[in-house]
Amino acid sequence: MKKQLKVLISGGGTGGHIFPAVAIANAVKEKYPDAEISFVGAQGKMEMEKVPAEGYPITGLWISGLNRKLLSADNFALPFKLISSLWKSFRIVKKFKPDVTVGVGGFASGPLNYMASTLGIPLLLQEQNSYPGITNKLLKSKAKTICVAYEGMEKYFPKDRIVITGNPIRQALLKADVSRDEAMKHFGLDPQKKTVLFIGGSLGARTINRAVEAAVGSLPDNVQFLWQTGKHFEGEEGNFNYGKRTQFIKRMDLAYKAADLVVSRAGALSISEISALGKACIFVPSPNVTEDHQTKNAMNLVERDAALLCKDVEAGEQLIPLALSTLENEALLKQLQSSILHLGKPNATEDILKELEKLVR
Repeated sequence: MKKQLKVLISGGGTGGHIFPAVAIANAVKEKYPDAEISFVGAQGKMEMEKVPAEGYPITGLWISGLNRKLLSADNFALPFKLISSLWKSFRIVKKFKPDVTVGVGGFASGPLNYMASTLGIPLLLQEQNSYPGITNKLLKSKAKTICVAYEGMEKYFPKDRIVITGNPIRQALLKADVSRDEAMKHFGLDPQKKTVLFIGGSLGARTINRAVEAAVGSLPDNVQFLWQTGKHFEGEEGNFNYGKRTQFIKRMDLAYKAADLVVSRAGALSISEISALGKACIFVPSPNVTEDHQTKNAMNLVERDAALLCKDVEAGEQLIPLALSTLENEALLKQLQSSILHLGKPNATEDILKELEKLVR
């Protein structure tokens, strides 16, 4: 491989796209300190703040998706946005001269990688979900390698280009050398009680929050909750007789260590982290996502007896009873932990880097 590797990474729109992109960039930098890495995102989207915060430069394209209201001004502007983004992508690729481009999904990945592949630059796609996003599906014929997290993706992508690598996860979670007692002390929890960790994302999951809120006054004496509400949930934070409530958990390594059972949405990265750490889990898929892909993500584990599922519409009545009954069933907890750990792919980032290296060679 030549001395200075040049990698151009594009995509974003959500943390589910941005985090894998940054993880791949970090892996490249760790192995090739002299590598030059740049990002391309969509103007006004969260990657334009998150990526520079991680220390990488990013260029924004004037691009967006199709608005469901067909007669909206955004849709009328879409052809002009596409032309503008393709032309800007051409100039970016010509100036940067990447050895390889990486697409992680999101609006900006489309024009950038279409133009780069047209100019002869090899493309690696990274698809996080069991149901791929529209951008990655549109780019499938341009990609040399498609790194996926789930089996059965030949329904959407050319079989001979698929490599099952899993999704990159935060390495700090895998490398964390902490004890359960340390975790309990950090959160002010009782080490003698069984603990359920509730995580609904940085904004919070309304269904999960309402179910927990309704249950906290009548918990068994041997159970406590570590409850991340998200910033949209109104209520006093702190430690209470049922555990701890907080808008955001910074030390997720400690939170996972404290948990006997995790209740979570079924985003691709949450599933990847929970799997790699071998945590028993109940997934509550969000119904407000494209093609109900969170349910598809979760069912991939449920069908392998590696997780439990509670439908969002049924969570108000069934979630807490299911969590409490699971906690009391030691055999089930151990079986869930073993099965999900077997499906986990803690080396996903390194495996994706190997595929990237093959394309550069």
